[in-house]
Amino acid sequence: MQALMLAAGMGKRLGRYTKDATKCMVPVNGKTLIEYAIEALVKNNIKKMIIVVGYKSQVLIDFINSKFNESNLKGMKIEFIDNKVYDKTNNIYSLYMAKDKLCEDDTILLESDLIFKPEIISKLIKSKDPNLAVVSHFESWMDGTCTLLDENNNITGILDKAHFNWFETEDYYKTVNIYKFSKEFSVNYYVPFLEAYQKAFGKNEYYEQVLKVLSFLSSSTLKGLPVSGEDWYEIDDPADLAIAENRFAKGKEKLKLLQHRFGGYWRFPQLKDYCYLVNPYFPPQKMVEELEANFHTLLTQYPSGAAQMSLLAGKIFNILPENIVVGNGAAELISSLGEKLTGKVAVPYPTFNEYPERFTNCQIVPVNTNPKTFAYTAKDILKVVKAEKVNTVLLINPDNPSGNFIPKAELISLLKELKALDCKLIFDESFIDFAEKKRRYTLLDQDVIEQFPNLIVVKSISKSYGVPGLRLGVLASSNADYIKLIKKTNAIWNINSFGEYFLQIYEKYNKTYLAACDLIAEERARFIKELSKIKNLKVFPSQANFVLCKLEGNNRSDKLAVELLEKSNIYIKDLTGKKCFDEPVYIRLAVRDTKDNDLLVATLKEVIK
Repeated sequence: MQALMLAAGMGKRLGRYTKDATKCMVPVNGKTLIEYAIEALVKNNIKKMIIVVGYKSQVLIDFINSKFNESNLKGMKIEFIDNKVYDKTNNIYSLYMAKDKLCEDDTILLESDLIFKPEIISKLIKSKDPNLAVVSHFESWMDGTCTLLDENNNITGILDKAHFNWFETEDYYKTVNIYKFSKEFSVNYYVPFLEAYQKAFGKNEYYEQVLKVLSFLSSSTLKGLPVSGEDWYEIDDPADLAIAENRFAKGKEKLKLLQHRFGGYWRFPQLKDYCYLVNPYFPPQKMVEELEANFHTLLTQYPSGAAQMSLLAGKIFNILPENIVVGNGAAELISSLGEKLTGKVAVPYPTFNEYPERFTNCQIVPVNTNPKTFAYTAKDILKVVKAEKVNTVLLINPDNPSGNFIPKAELISLLKELKALDCKLIFDESFIDFAEKKRRYTLLDQDVIEQFPNLIVVKSISKSYGVPGLRLGVLASSNADYIKLIKKTNAIWNINSFGEYFLQIYEKYNKTYLAACDLIAEERARFIKELSKIKNLKVFPSQANFVLCKLEGNNRSDKLAVELLEKSNIYIKDLTGKKCFDEPVYIRLAVRDTKDNDLLVATLKEVIK
């Protein structure tokens, strides 16, 4: 069996990466695509490879000759066919130029912009089916030609972009652009049709069109070989390259690359995210359907300005519009706060780093917490305020990542003391709705903020309401002038139409939201109970939708995070390096639904020694 690679294209969408080199010379984690491909073929004992070159052909040939020799090719011979009109033709012509080679032997046909696991080639070779297209069940990140399969994996249809239907993707299998053609198939079917198709439609077409014709004539001609979306990636632009590096990185580097994305994990559908903190029980399906029903309108219409957003948020939280501002996520509001804040700010540590990192005009005064439990009380905060003559206190309640919780009576007492000392309190209650029902409270209350003009309340809608993609957060204060100042800091259209519509319709789903919060509280209690049964895992109390844990024995959090990601596609928060966590033994686990939590518990039991 031989291999045939089409590598004549220019790869314009990769910009600077292909300015002086070909598309298949783009490196992924320090190794080029062509190296990955050749090594995969050598590993599977392919003895001949034909590469159709074009753009920067000599650069590619010289590169391959510099990287591979008789020793590391293990007997595989490489031949080149030069498509000199690569800039005026498409891949159908490149394949046409190699048609005689295609007829010489059974062939693995592949494109040059792929990174894939060698096991795909192994499966092709081992399969008894003579003619196969490698396909992958459609996922939202995929683009290009899709196929339809019957119960025996026969390809019954090939869909181009013009016939693609987003509402039928459950039945679609994306072509990976790796094929196995028998010599007989090439001689009797594919090459004759290839010649005829090109003669009829020209050289600027795609070879998949020939396969589409063949599948239409006979559904038994070509079968699909399904593989996981994790096993390959097609690289067309720099964004694809970044994702490919994530997918095919190993060990610590894989974890590091994932961490530096700061989200967007829907591009990795197999990943189980126990790092980012989102309510799994809200929004309800009915609310999602209402948003979907209005999708076209929301997509094509301008959102309202900041004043209207304040009206909508004020209605939800019973706050006067002049006392509340809506942000593009709490992160925007934290940034706006940081721009206006000066003086000394007391911060209990450990904490959510976004706050101290944005308080660049301030002097951060740490409130030392119990080094064994990370617990603290209002008295601990007040002691620091008086001793250091602090202007502002930051309090996240429940705190992140410790889960520490200060009850309402204690908090109101602290507010009174701070008011007497002319000290502001920035109170972040993003996780407070997840507290046990009997302990749950809110300071987003008109009477409370008017009673305490020194109070600024921040709440992330993303976390507690399960809509991080909408980017919503609120900030409230009885100081209307201060709210105006924050609004001026933000853009007038900082909230998109989808976010506005969510605020508009939320009230209908308020009872469902409260029930969802009750479910989280119940599931957290059960989750903590199950986690506590795991040997060498200490679990800290929490009133949030996450749990702080300490590894004991010889277990290390950095190694555990890598092992969970590598072996089980589970992503957790390793707290190593965060202030107060000097030892690599602390992790934070998001509370998901029962099924996902049980999966994590079972996996942790296996990997924690």
